Amino acid sequence: MSNGPNVSICMATYNGARYLAAQLASILDQMEAGDELIIVDDASQDGTLDLLRSYRDRRIRVHANTVNQGHVRSFSTALQQARHPWMVLADQDDIWAAGRLATLRSALGRPGVWLATGNARFIDAAGNAIPAPYRELDPADSSRHWRNILRIFTGQAFYYGCNMAFGKDLARLALPIPGYVESHDLWLAMAANLAGGNLHLGEVLLYRRIHGSNVTSSRRPLWRKLKSRVIFLRSLLHLAWRRLSGHA
Repeated sequence: MSNGPNVSICMATYNGARYLAAQLASILDQMEAGDELIIVDDASQDGTLDLLRSYRDRRIRVHANTVNQGHVRSFSTALQQARHPWMVLADQDDIWAAGRLATLRSALGRPGVWLATGNARFIDAAGNAIPAPYRELDPADSSRHWRNILRIFTGQAFYYGCNMAFGKDLARLALPIPGYVESHDLWLAMAANLAGGNLHLGEVLLYRRIHGSNVTSSRRPLWRKLKSRVIFLRSLLHLAWRRLSGHA
């Protein structure tokens, strides 16, 4: 048994039946009896929901959206249903590294840590190792909060929700996630850095699968890039207002 409270693992699924079973196996094997896995299915059209409902594990709770709401809102729904003070995010198609959950529990137990983010190795659709498409988070940068926020704004800080865990302090500040937010992971990273509770873990905690259905292009039109910058500034002001008004 580990020290500290139980955890709520929050996942959003959408047409993920191909890789989901392997990911669930890697998660369930690390969970304790009192932990929970909350899965919000975003109106999948393949066999994802049937697969989820086939599990007879009382630690799994499934919520099915009747209409597609997008991944940000689905993750927000999962997080708001969490019963435990520590929350861990998970994508539907990755593989958790052995010992991942224990490492995140230990990190969240450190004084002053609101958000812990690990690093990943990358695999293709078949599970073969591939080169990393971006720079890892450096533990030495954990406390460089305003630099991290600036690097988020310029697209140079790579925070991904699938490698995050956080506690009730960040939840009070960051939840609910507003509907205008494009990226729940960057919203959480901004909130943690703004509050001074950010921690980068050097350990590889995840095998992140890159395949045709989840590859995103960096060649976005200029108007989309400008829109994202406006949303970033709005998010930062929104979080600053929440903090000043006593959300955390």
